[in-house]
Amino acid sequence: MKTDSRADITIYDIARQLNLSAATVSRALKDHPAINSKTKKKINELATELGYRSNNFASNLRRGRTNTIGVLVHELNSGFISSVLAGIEKVTTEANYDLLIAQSSESAKKEIANANNLFHKRVDGLIASLSFDTENLAHFDPFVKKGIPLIFFDRVFEDSEGAKVVIDNFRAGYDMTQHLINQGCKRIMHVTASLKRNVYADRLRGYKQALADNSIKYDDDLVVVNGLEESDGIETAQRVLRMKKKPDGMFITNDFCAAVIMHHLQEEGIRIPEDIAIGGFNNDVMGKIISPRLTTIDYPGVQMGEIAARNLISHLDGSATLTHTNKIIIKSELIIRESSVRNS
Repeated sequence: MKTDSRADITIYDIARQLNLSAATVSRALKDHPAINSKTKKKINELATELGYRSNNFASNLRRGRTNTIGVLVHELNSGFISSVLAGIEKVTTEANYDLLIAQSSESAKKEIANANNLFHKRVDGLIASLSFDTENLAHFDPFVKKGIPLIFFDRVFEDSEGAKVVIDNFRAGYDMTQHLINQGCKRIMHVTASLKRNVYADRLRGYKQALADNSIKYDDDLVVVNGLEESDGIETAQRVLRMKKKPDGMFITNDFCAAVIMHHLQEEGIRIPEDIAIGGFNNDVMGKIISPRLTTIDYPGVQMGEIAARNLISHLDGSATLTHTNKIIIKSELIIRESSVRNS
């Protein structure tokens, strides 16, 4: 009997050709010890020849699970996000879970659509980081109502459903600003992004507190709230060049944006760190290869991804319970390099 090459091959097709029962074929494909090795070999060889694909999704659905975890991030073109995904993937692979990854591209509208799509894909749990302009978490309500566990990382709403994995952004912002003050900076510009997001709002609070603790007056003109893309960095550099009284230090909440700003300032004759001491954030690889090398905050992305995935899987396996009060704070670290050092 000839099979349609476009149709999916089933265990019944294999059983028919080998004159075996479907149950025997199914067990052999699952490497069941009750099936002898010769029969297994014959079945697996024919399965490969015919292009058989196991339907684990349907099998898992019958057991009320898909063994799939959704991951929703604000961007994929990021060293930090890549490291988080590496951490998630390491843990989920070991636990035999697959990943479905979607990005919002910093758009709340796309984030809503992706959350809805992942819900209908029947993911067992969701790990998410919010876009710049997300106003509320209503699009995650279906997960909550269905009892599907949520873990938010990095960009979170503090008072919301879902567990959270973050760093102490206030402390990181404080430490970077204090370091620049220790280098003799008194007019420090803070370059950041949407203050709707906890990460940027908390870093700004840390910046303000460090100024206050050192009796330096806060100046709203020295805070730039913009995007952190290349064009935003160029715009900020041009703004600095136009200033009559330029900053003597800059705390930029993203390493890539910091590198862009440094490059454009240096092209116009600004010496770093002699004229402007600069610190970034994230500890991206580029910070080690630009000149001067970039002072930054180490953001442990792999660890963050591993912790988020491990806690989610522990909840799914019943060995732990996640609640919206679960908040895990990971330690970050100030890494001092040449871009900010004036005092030995």
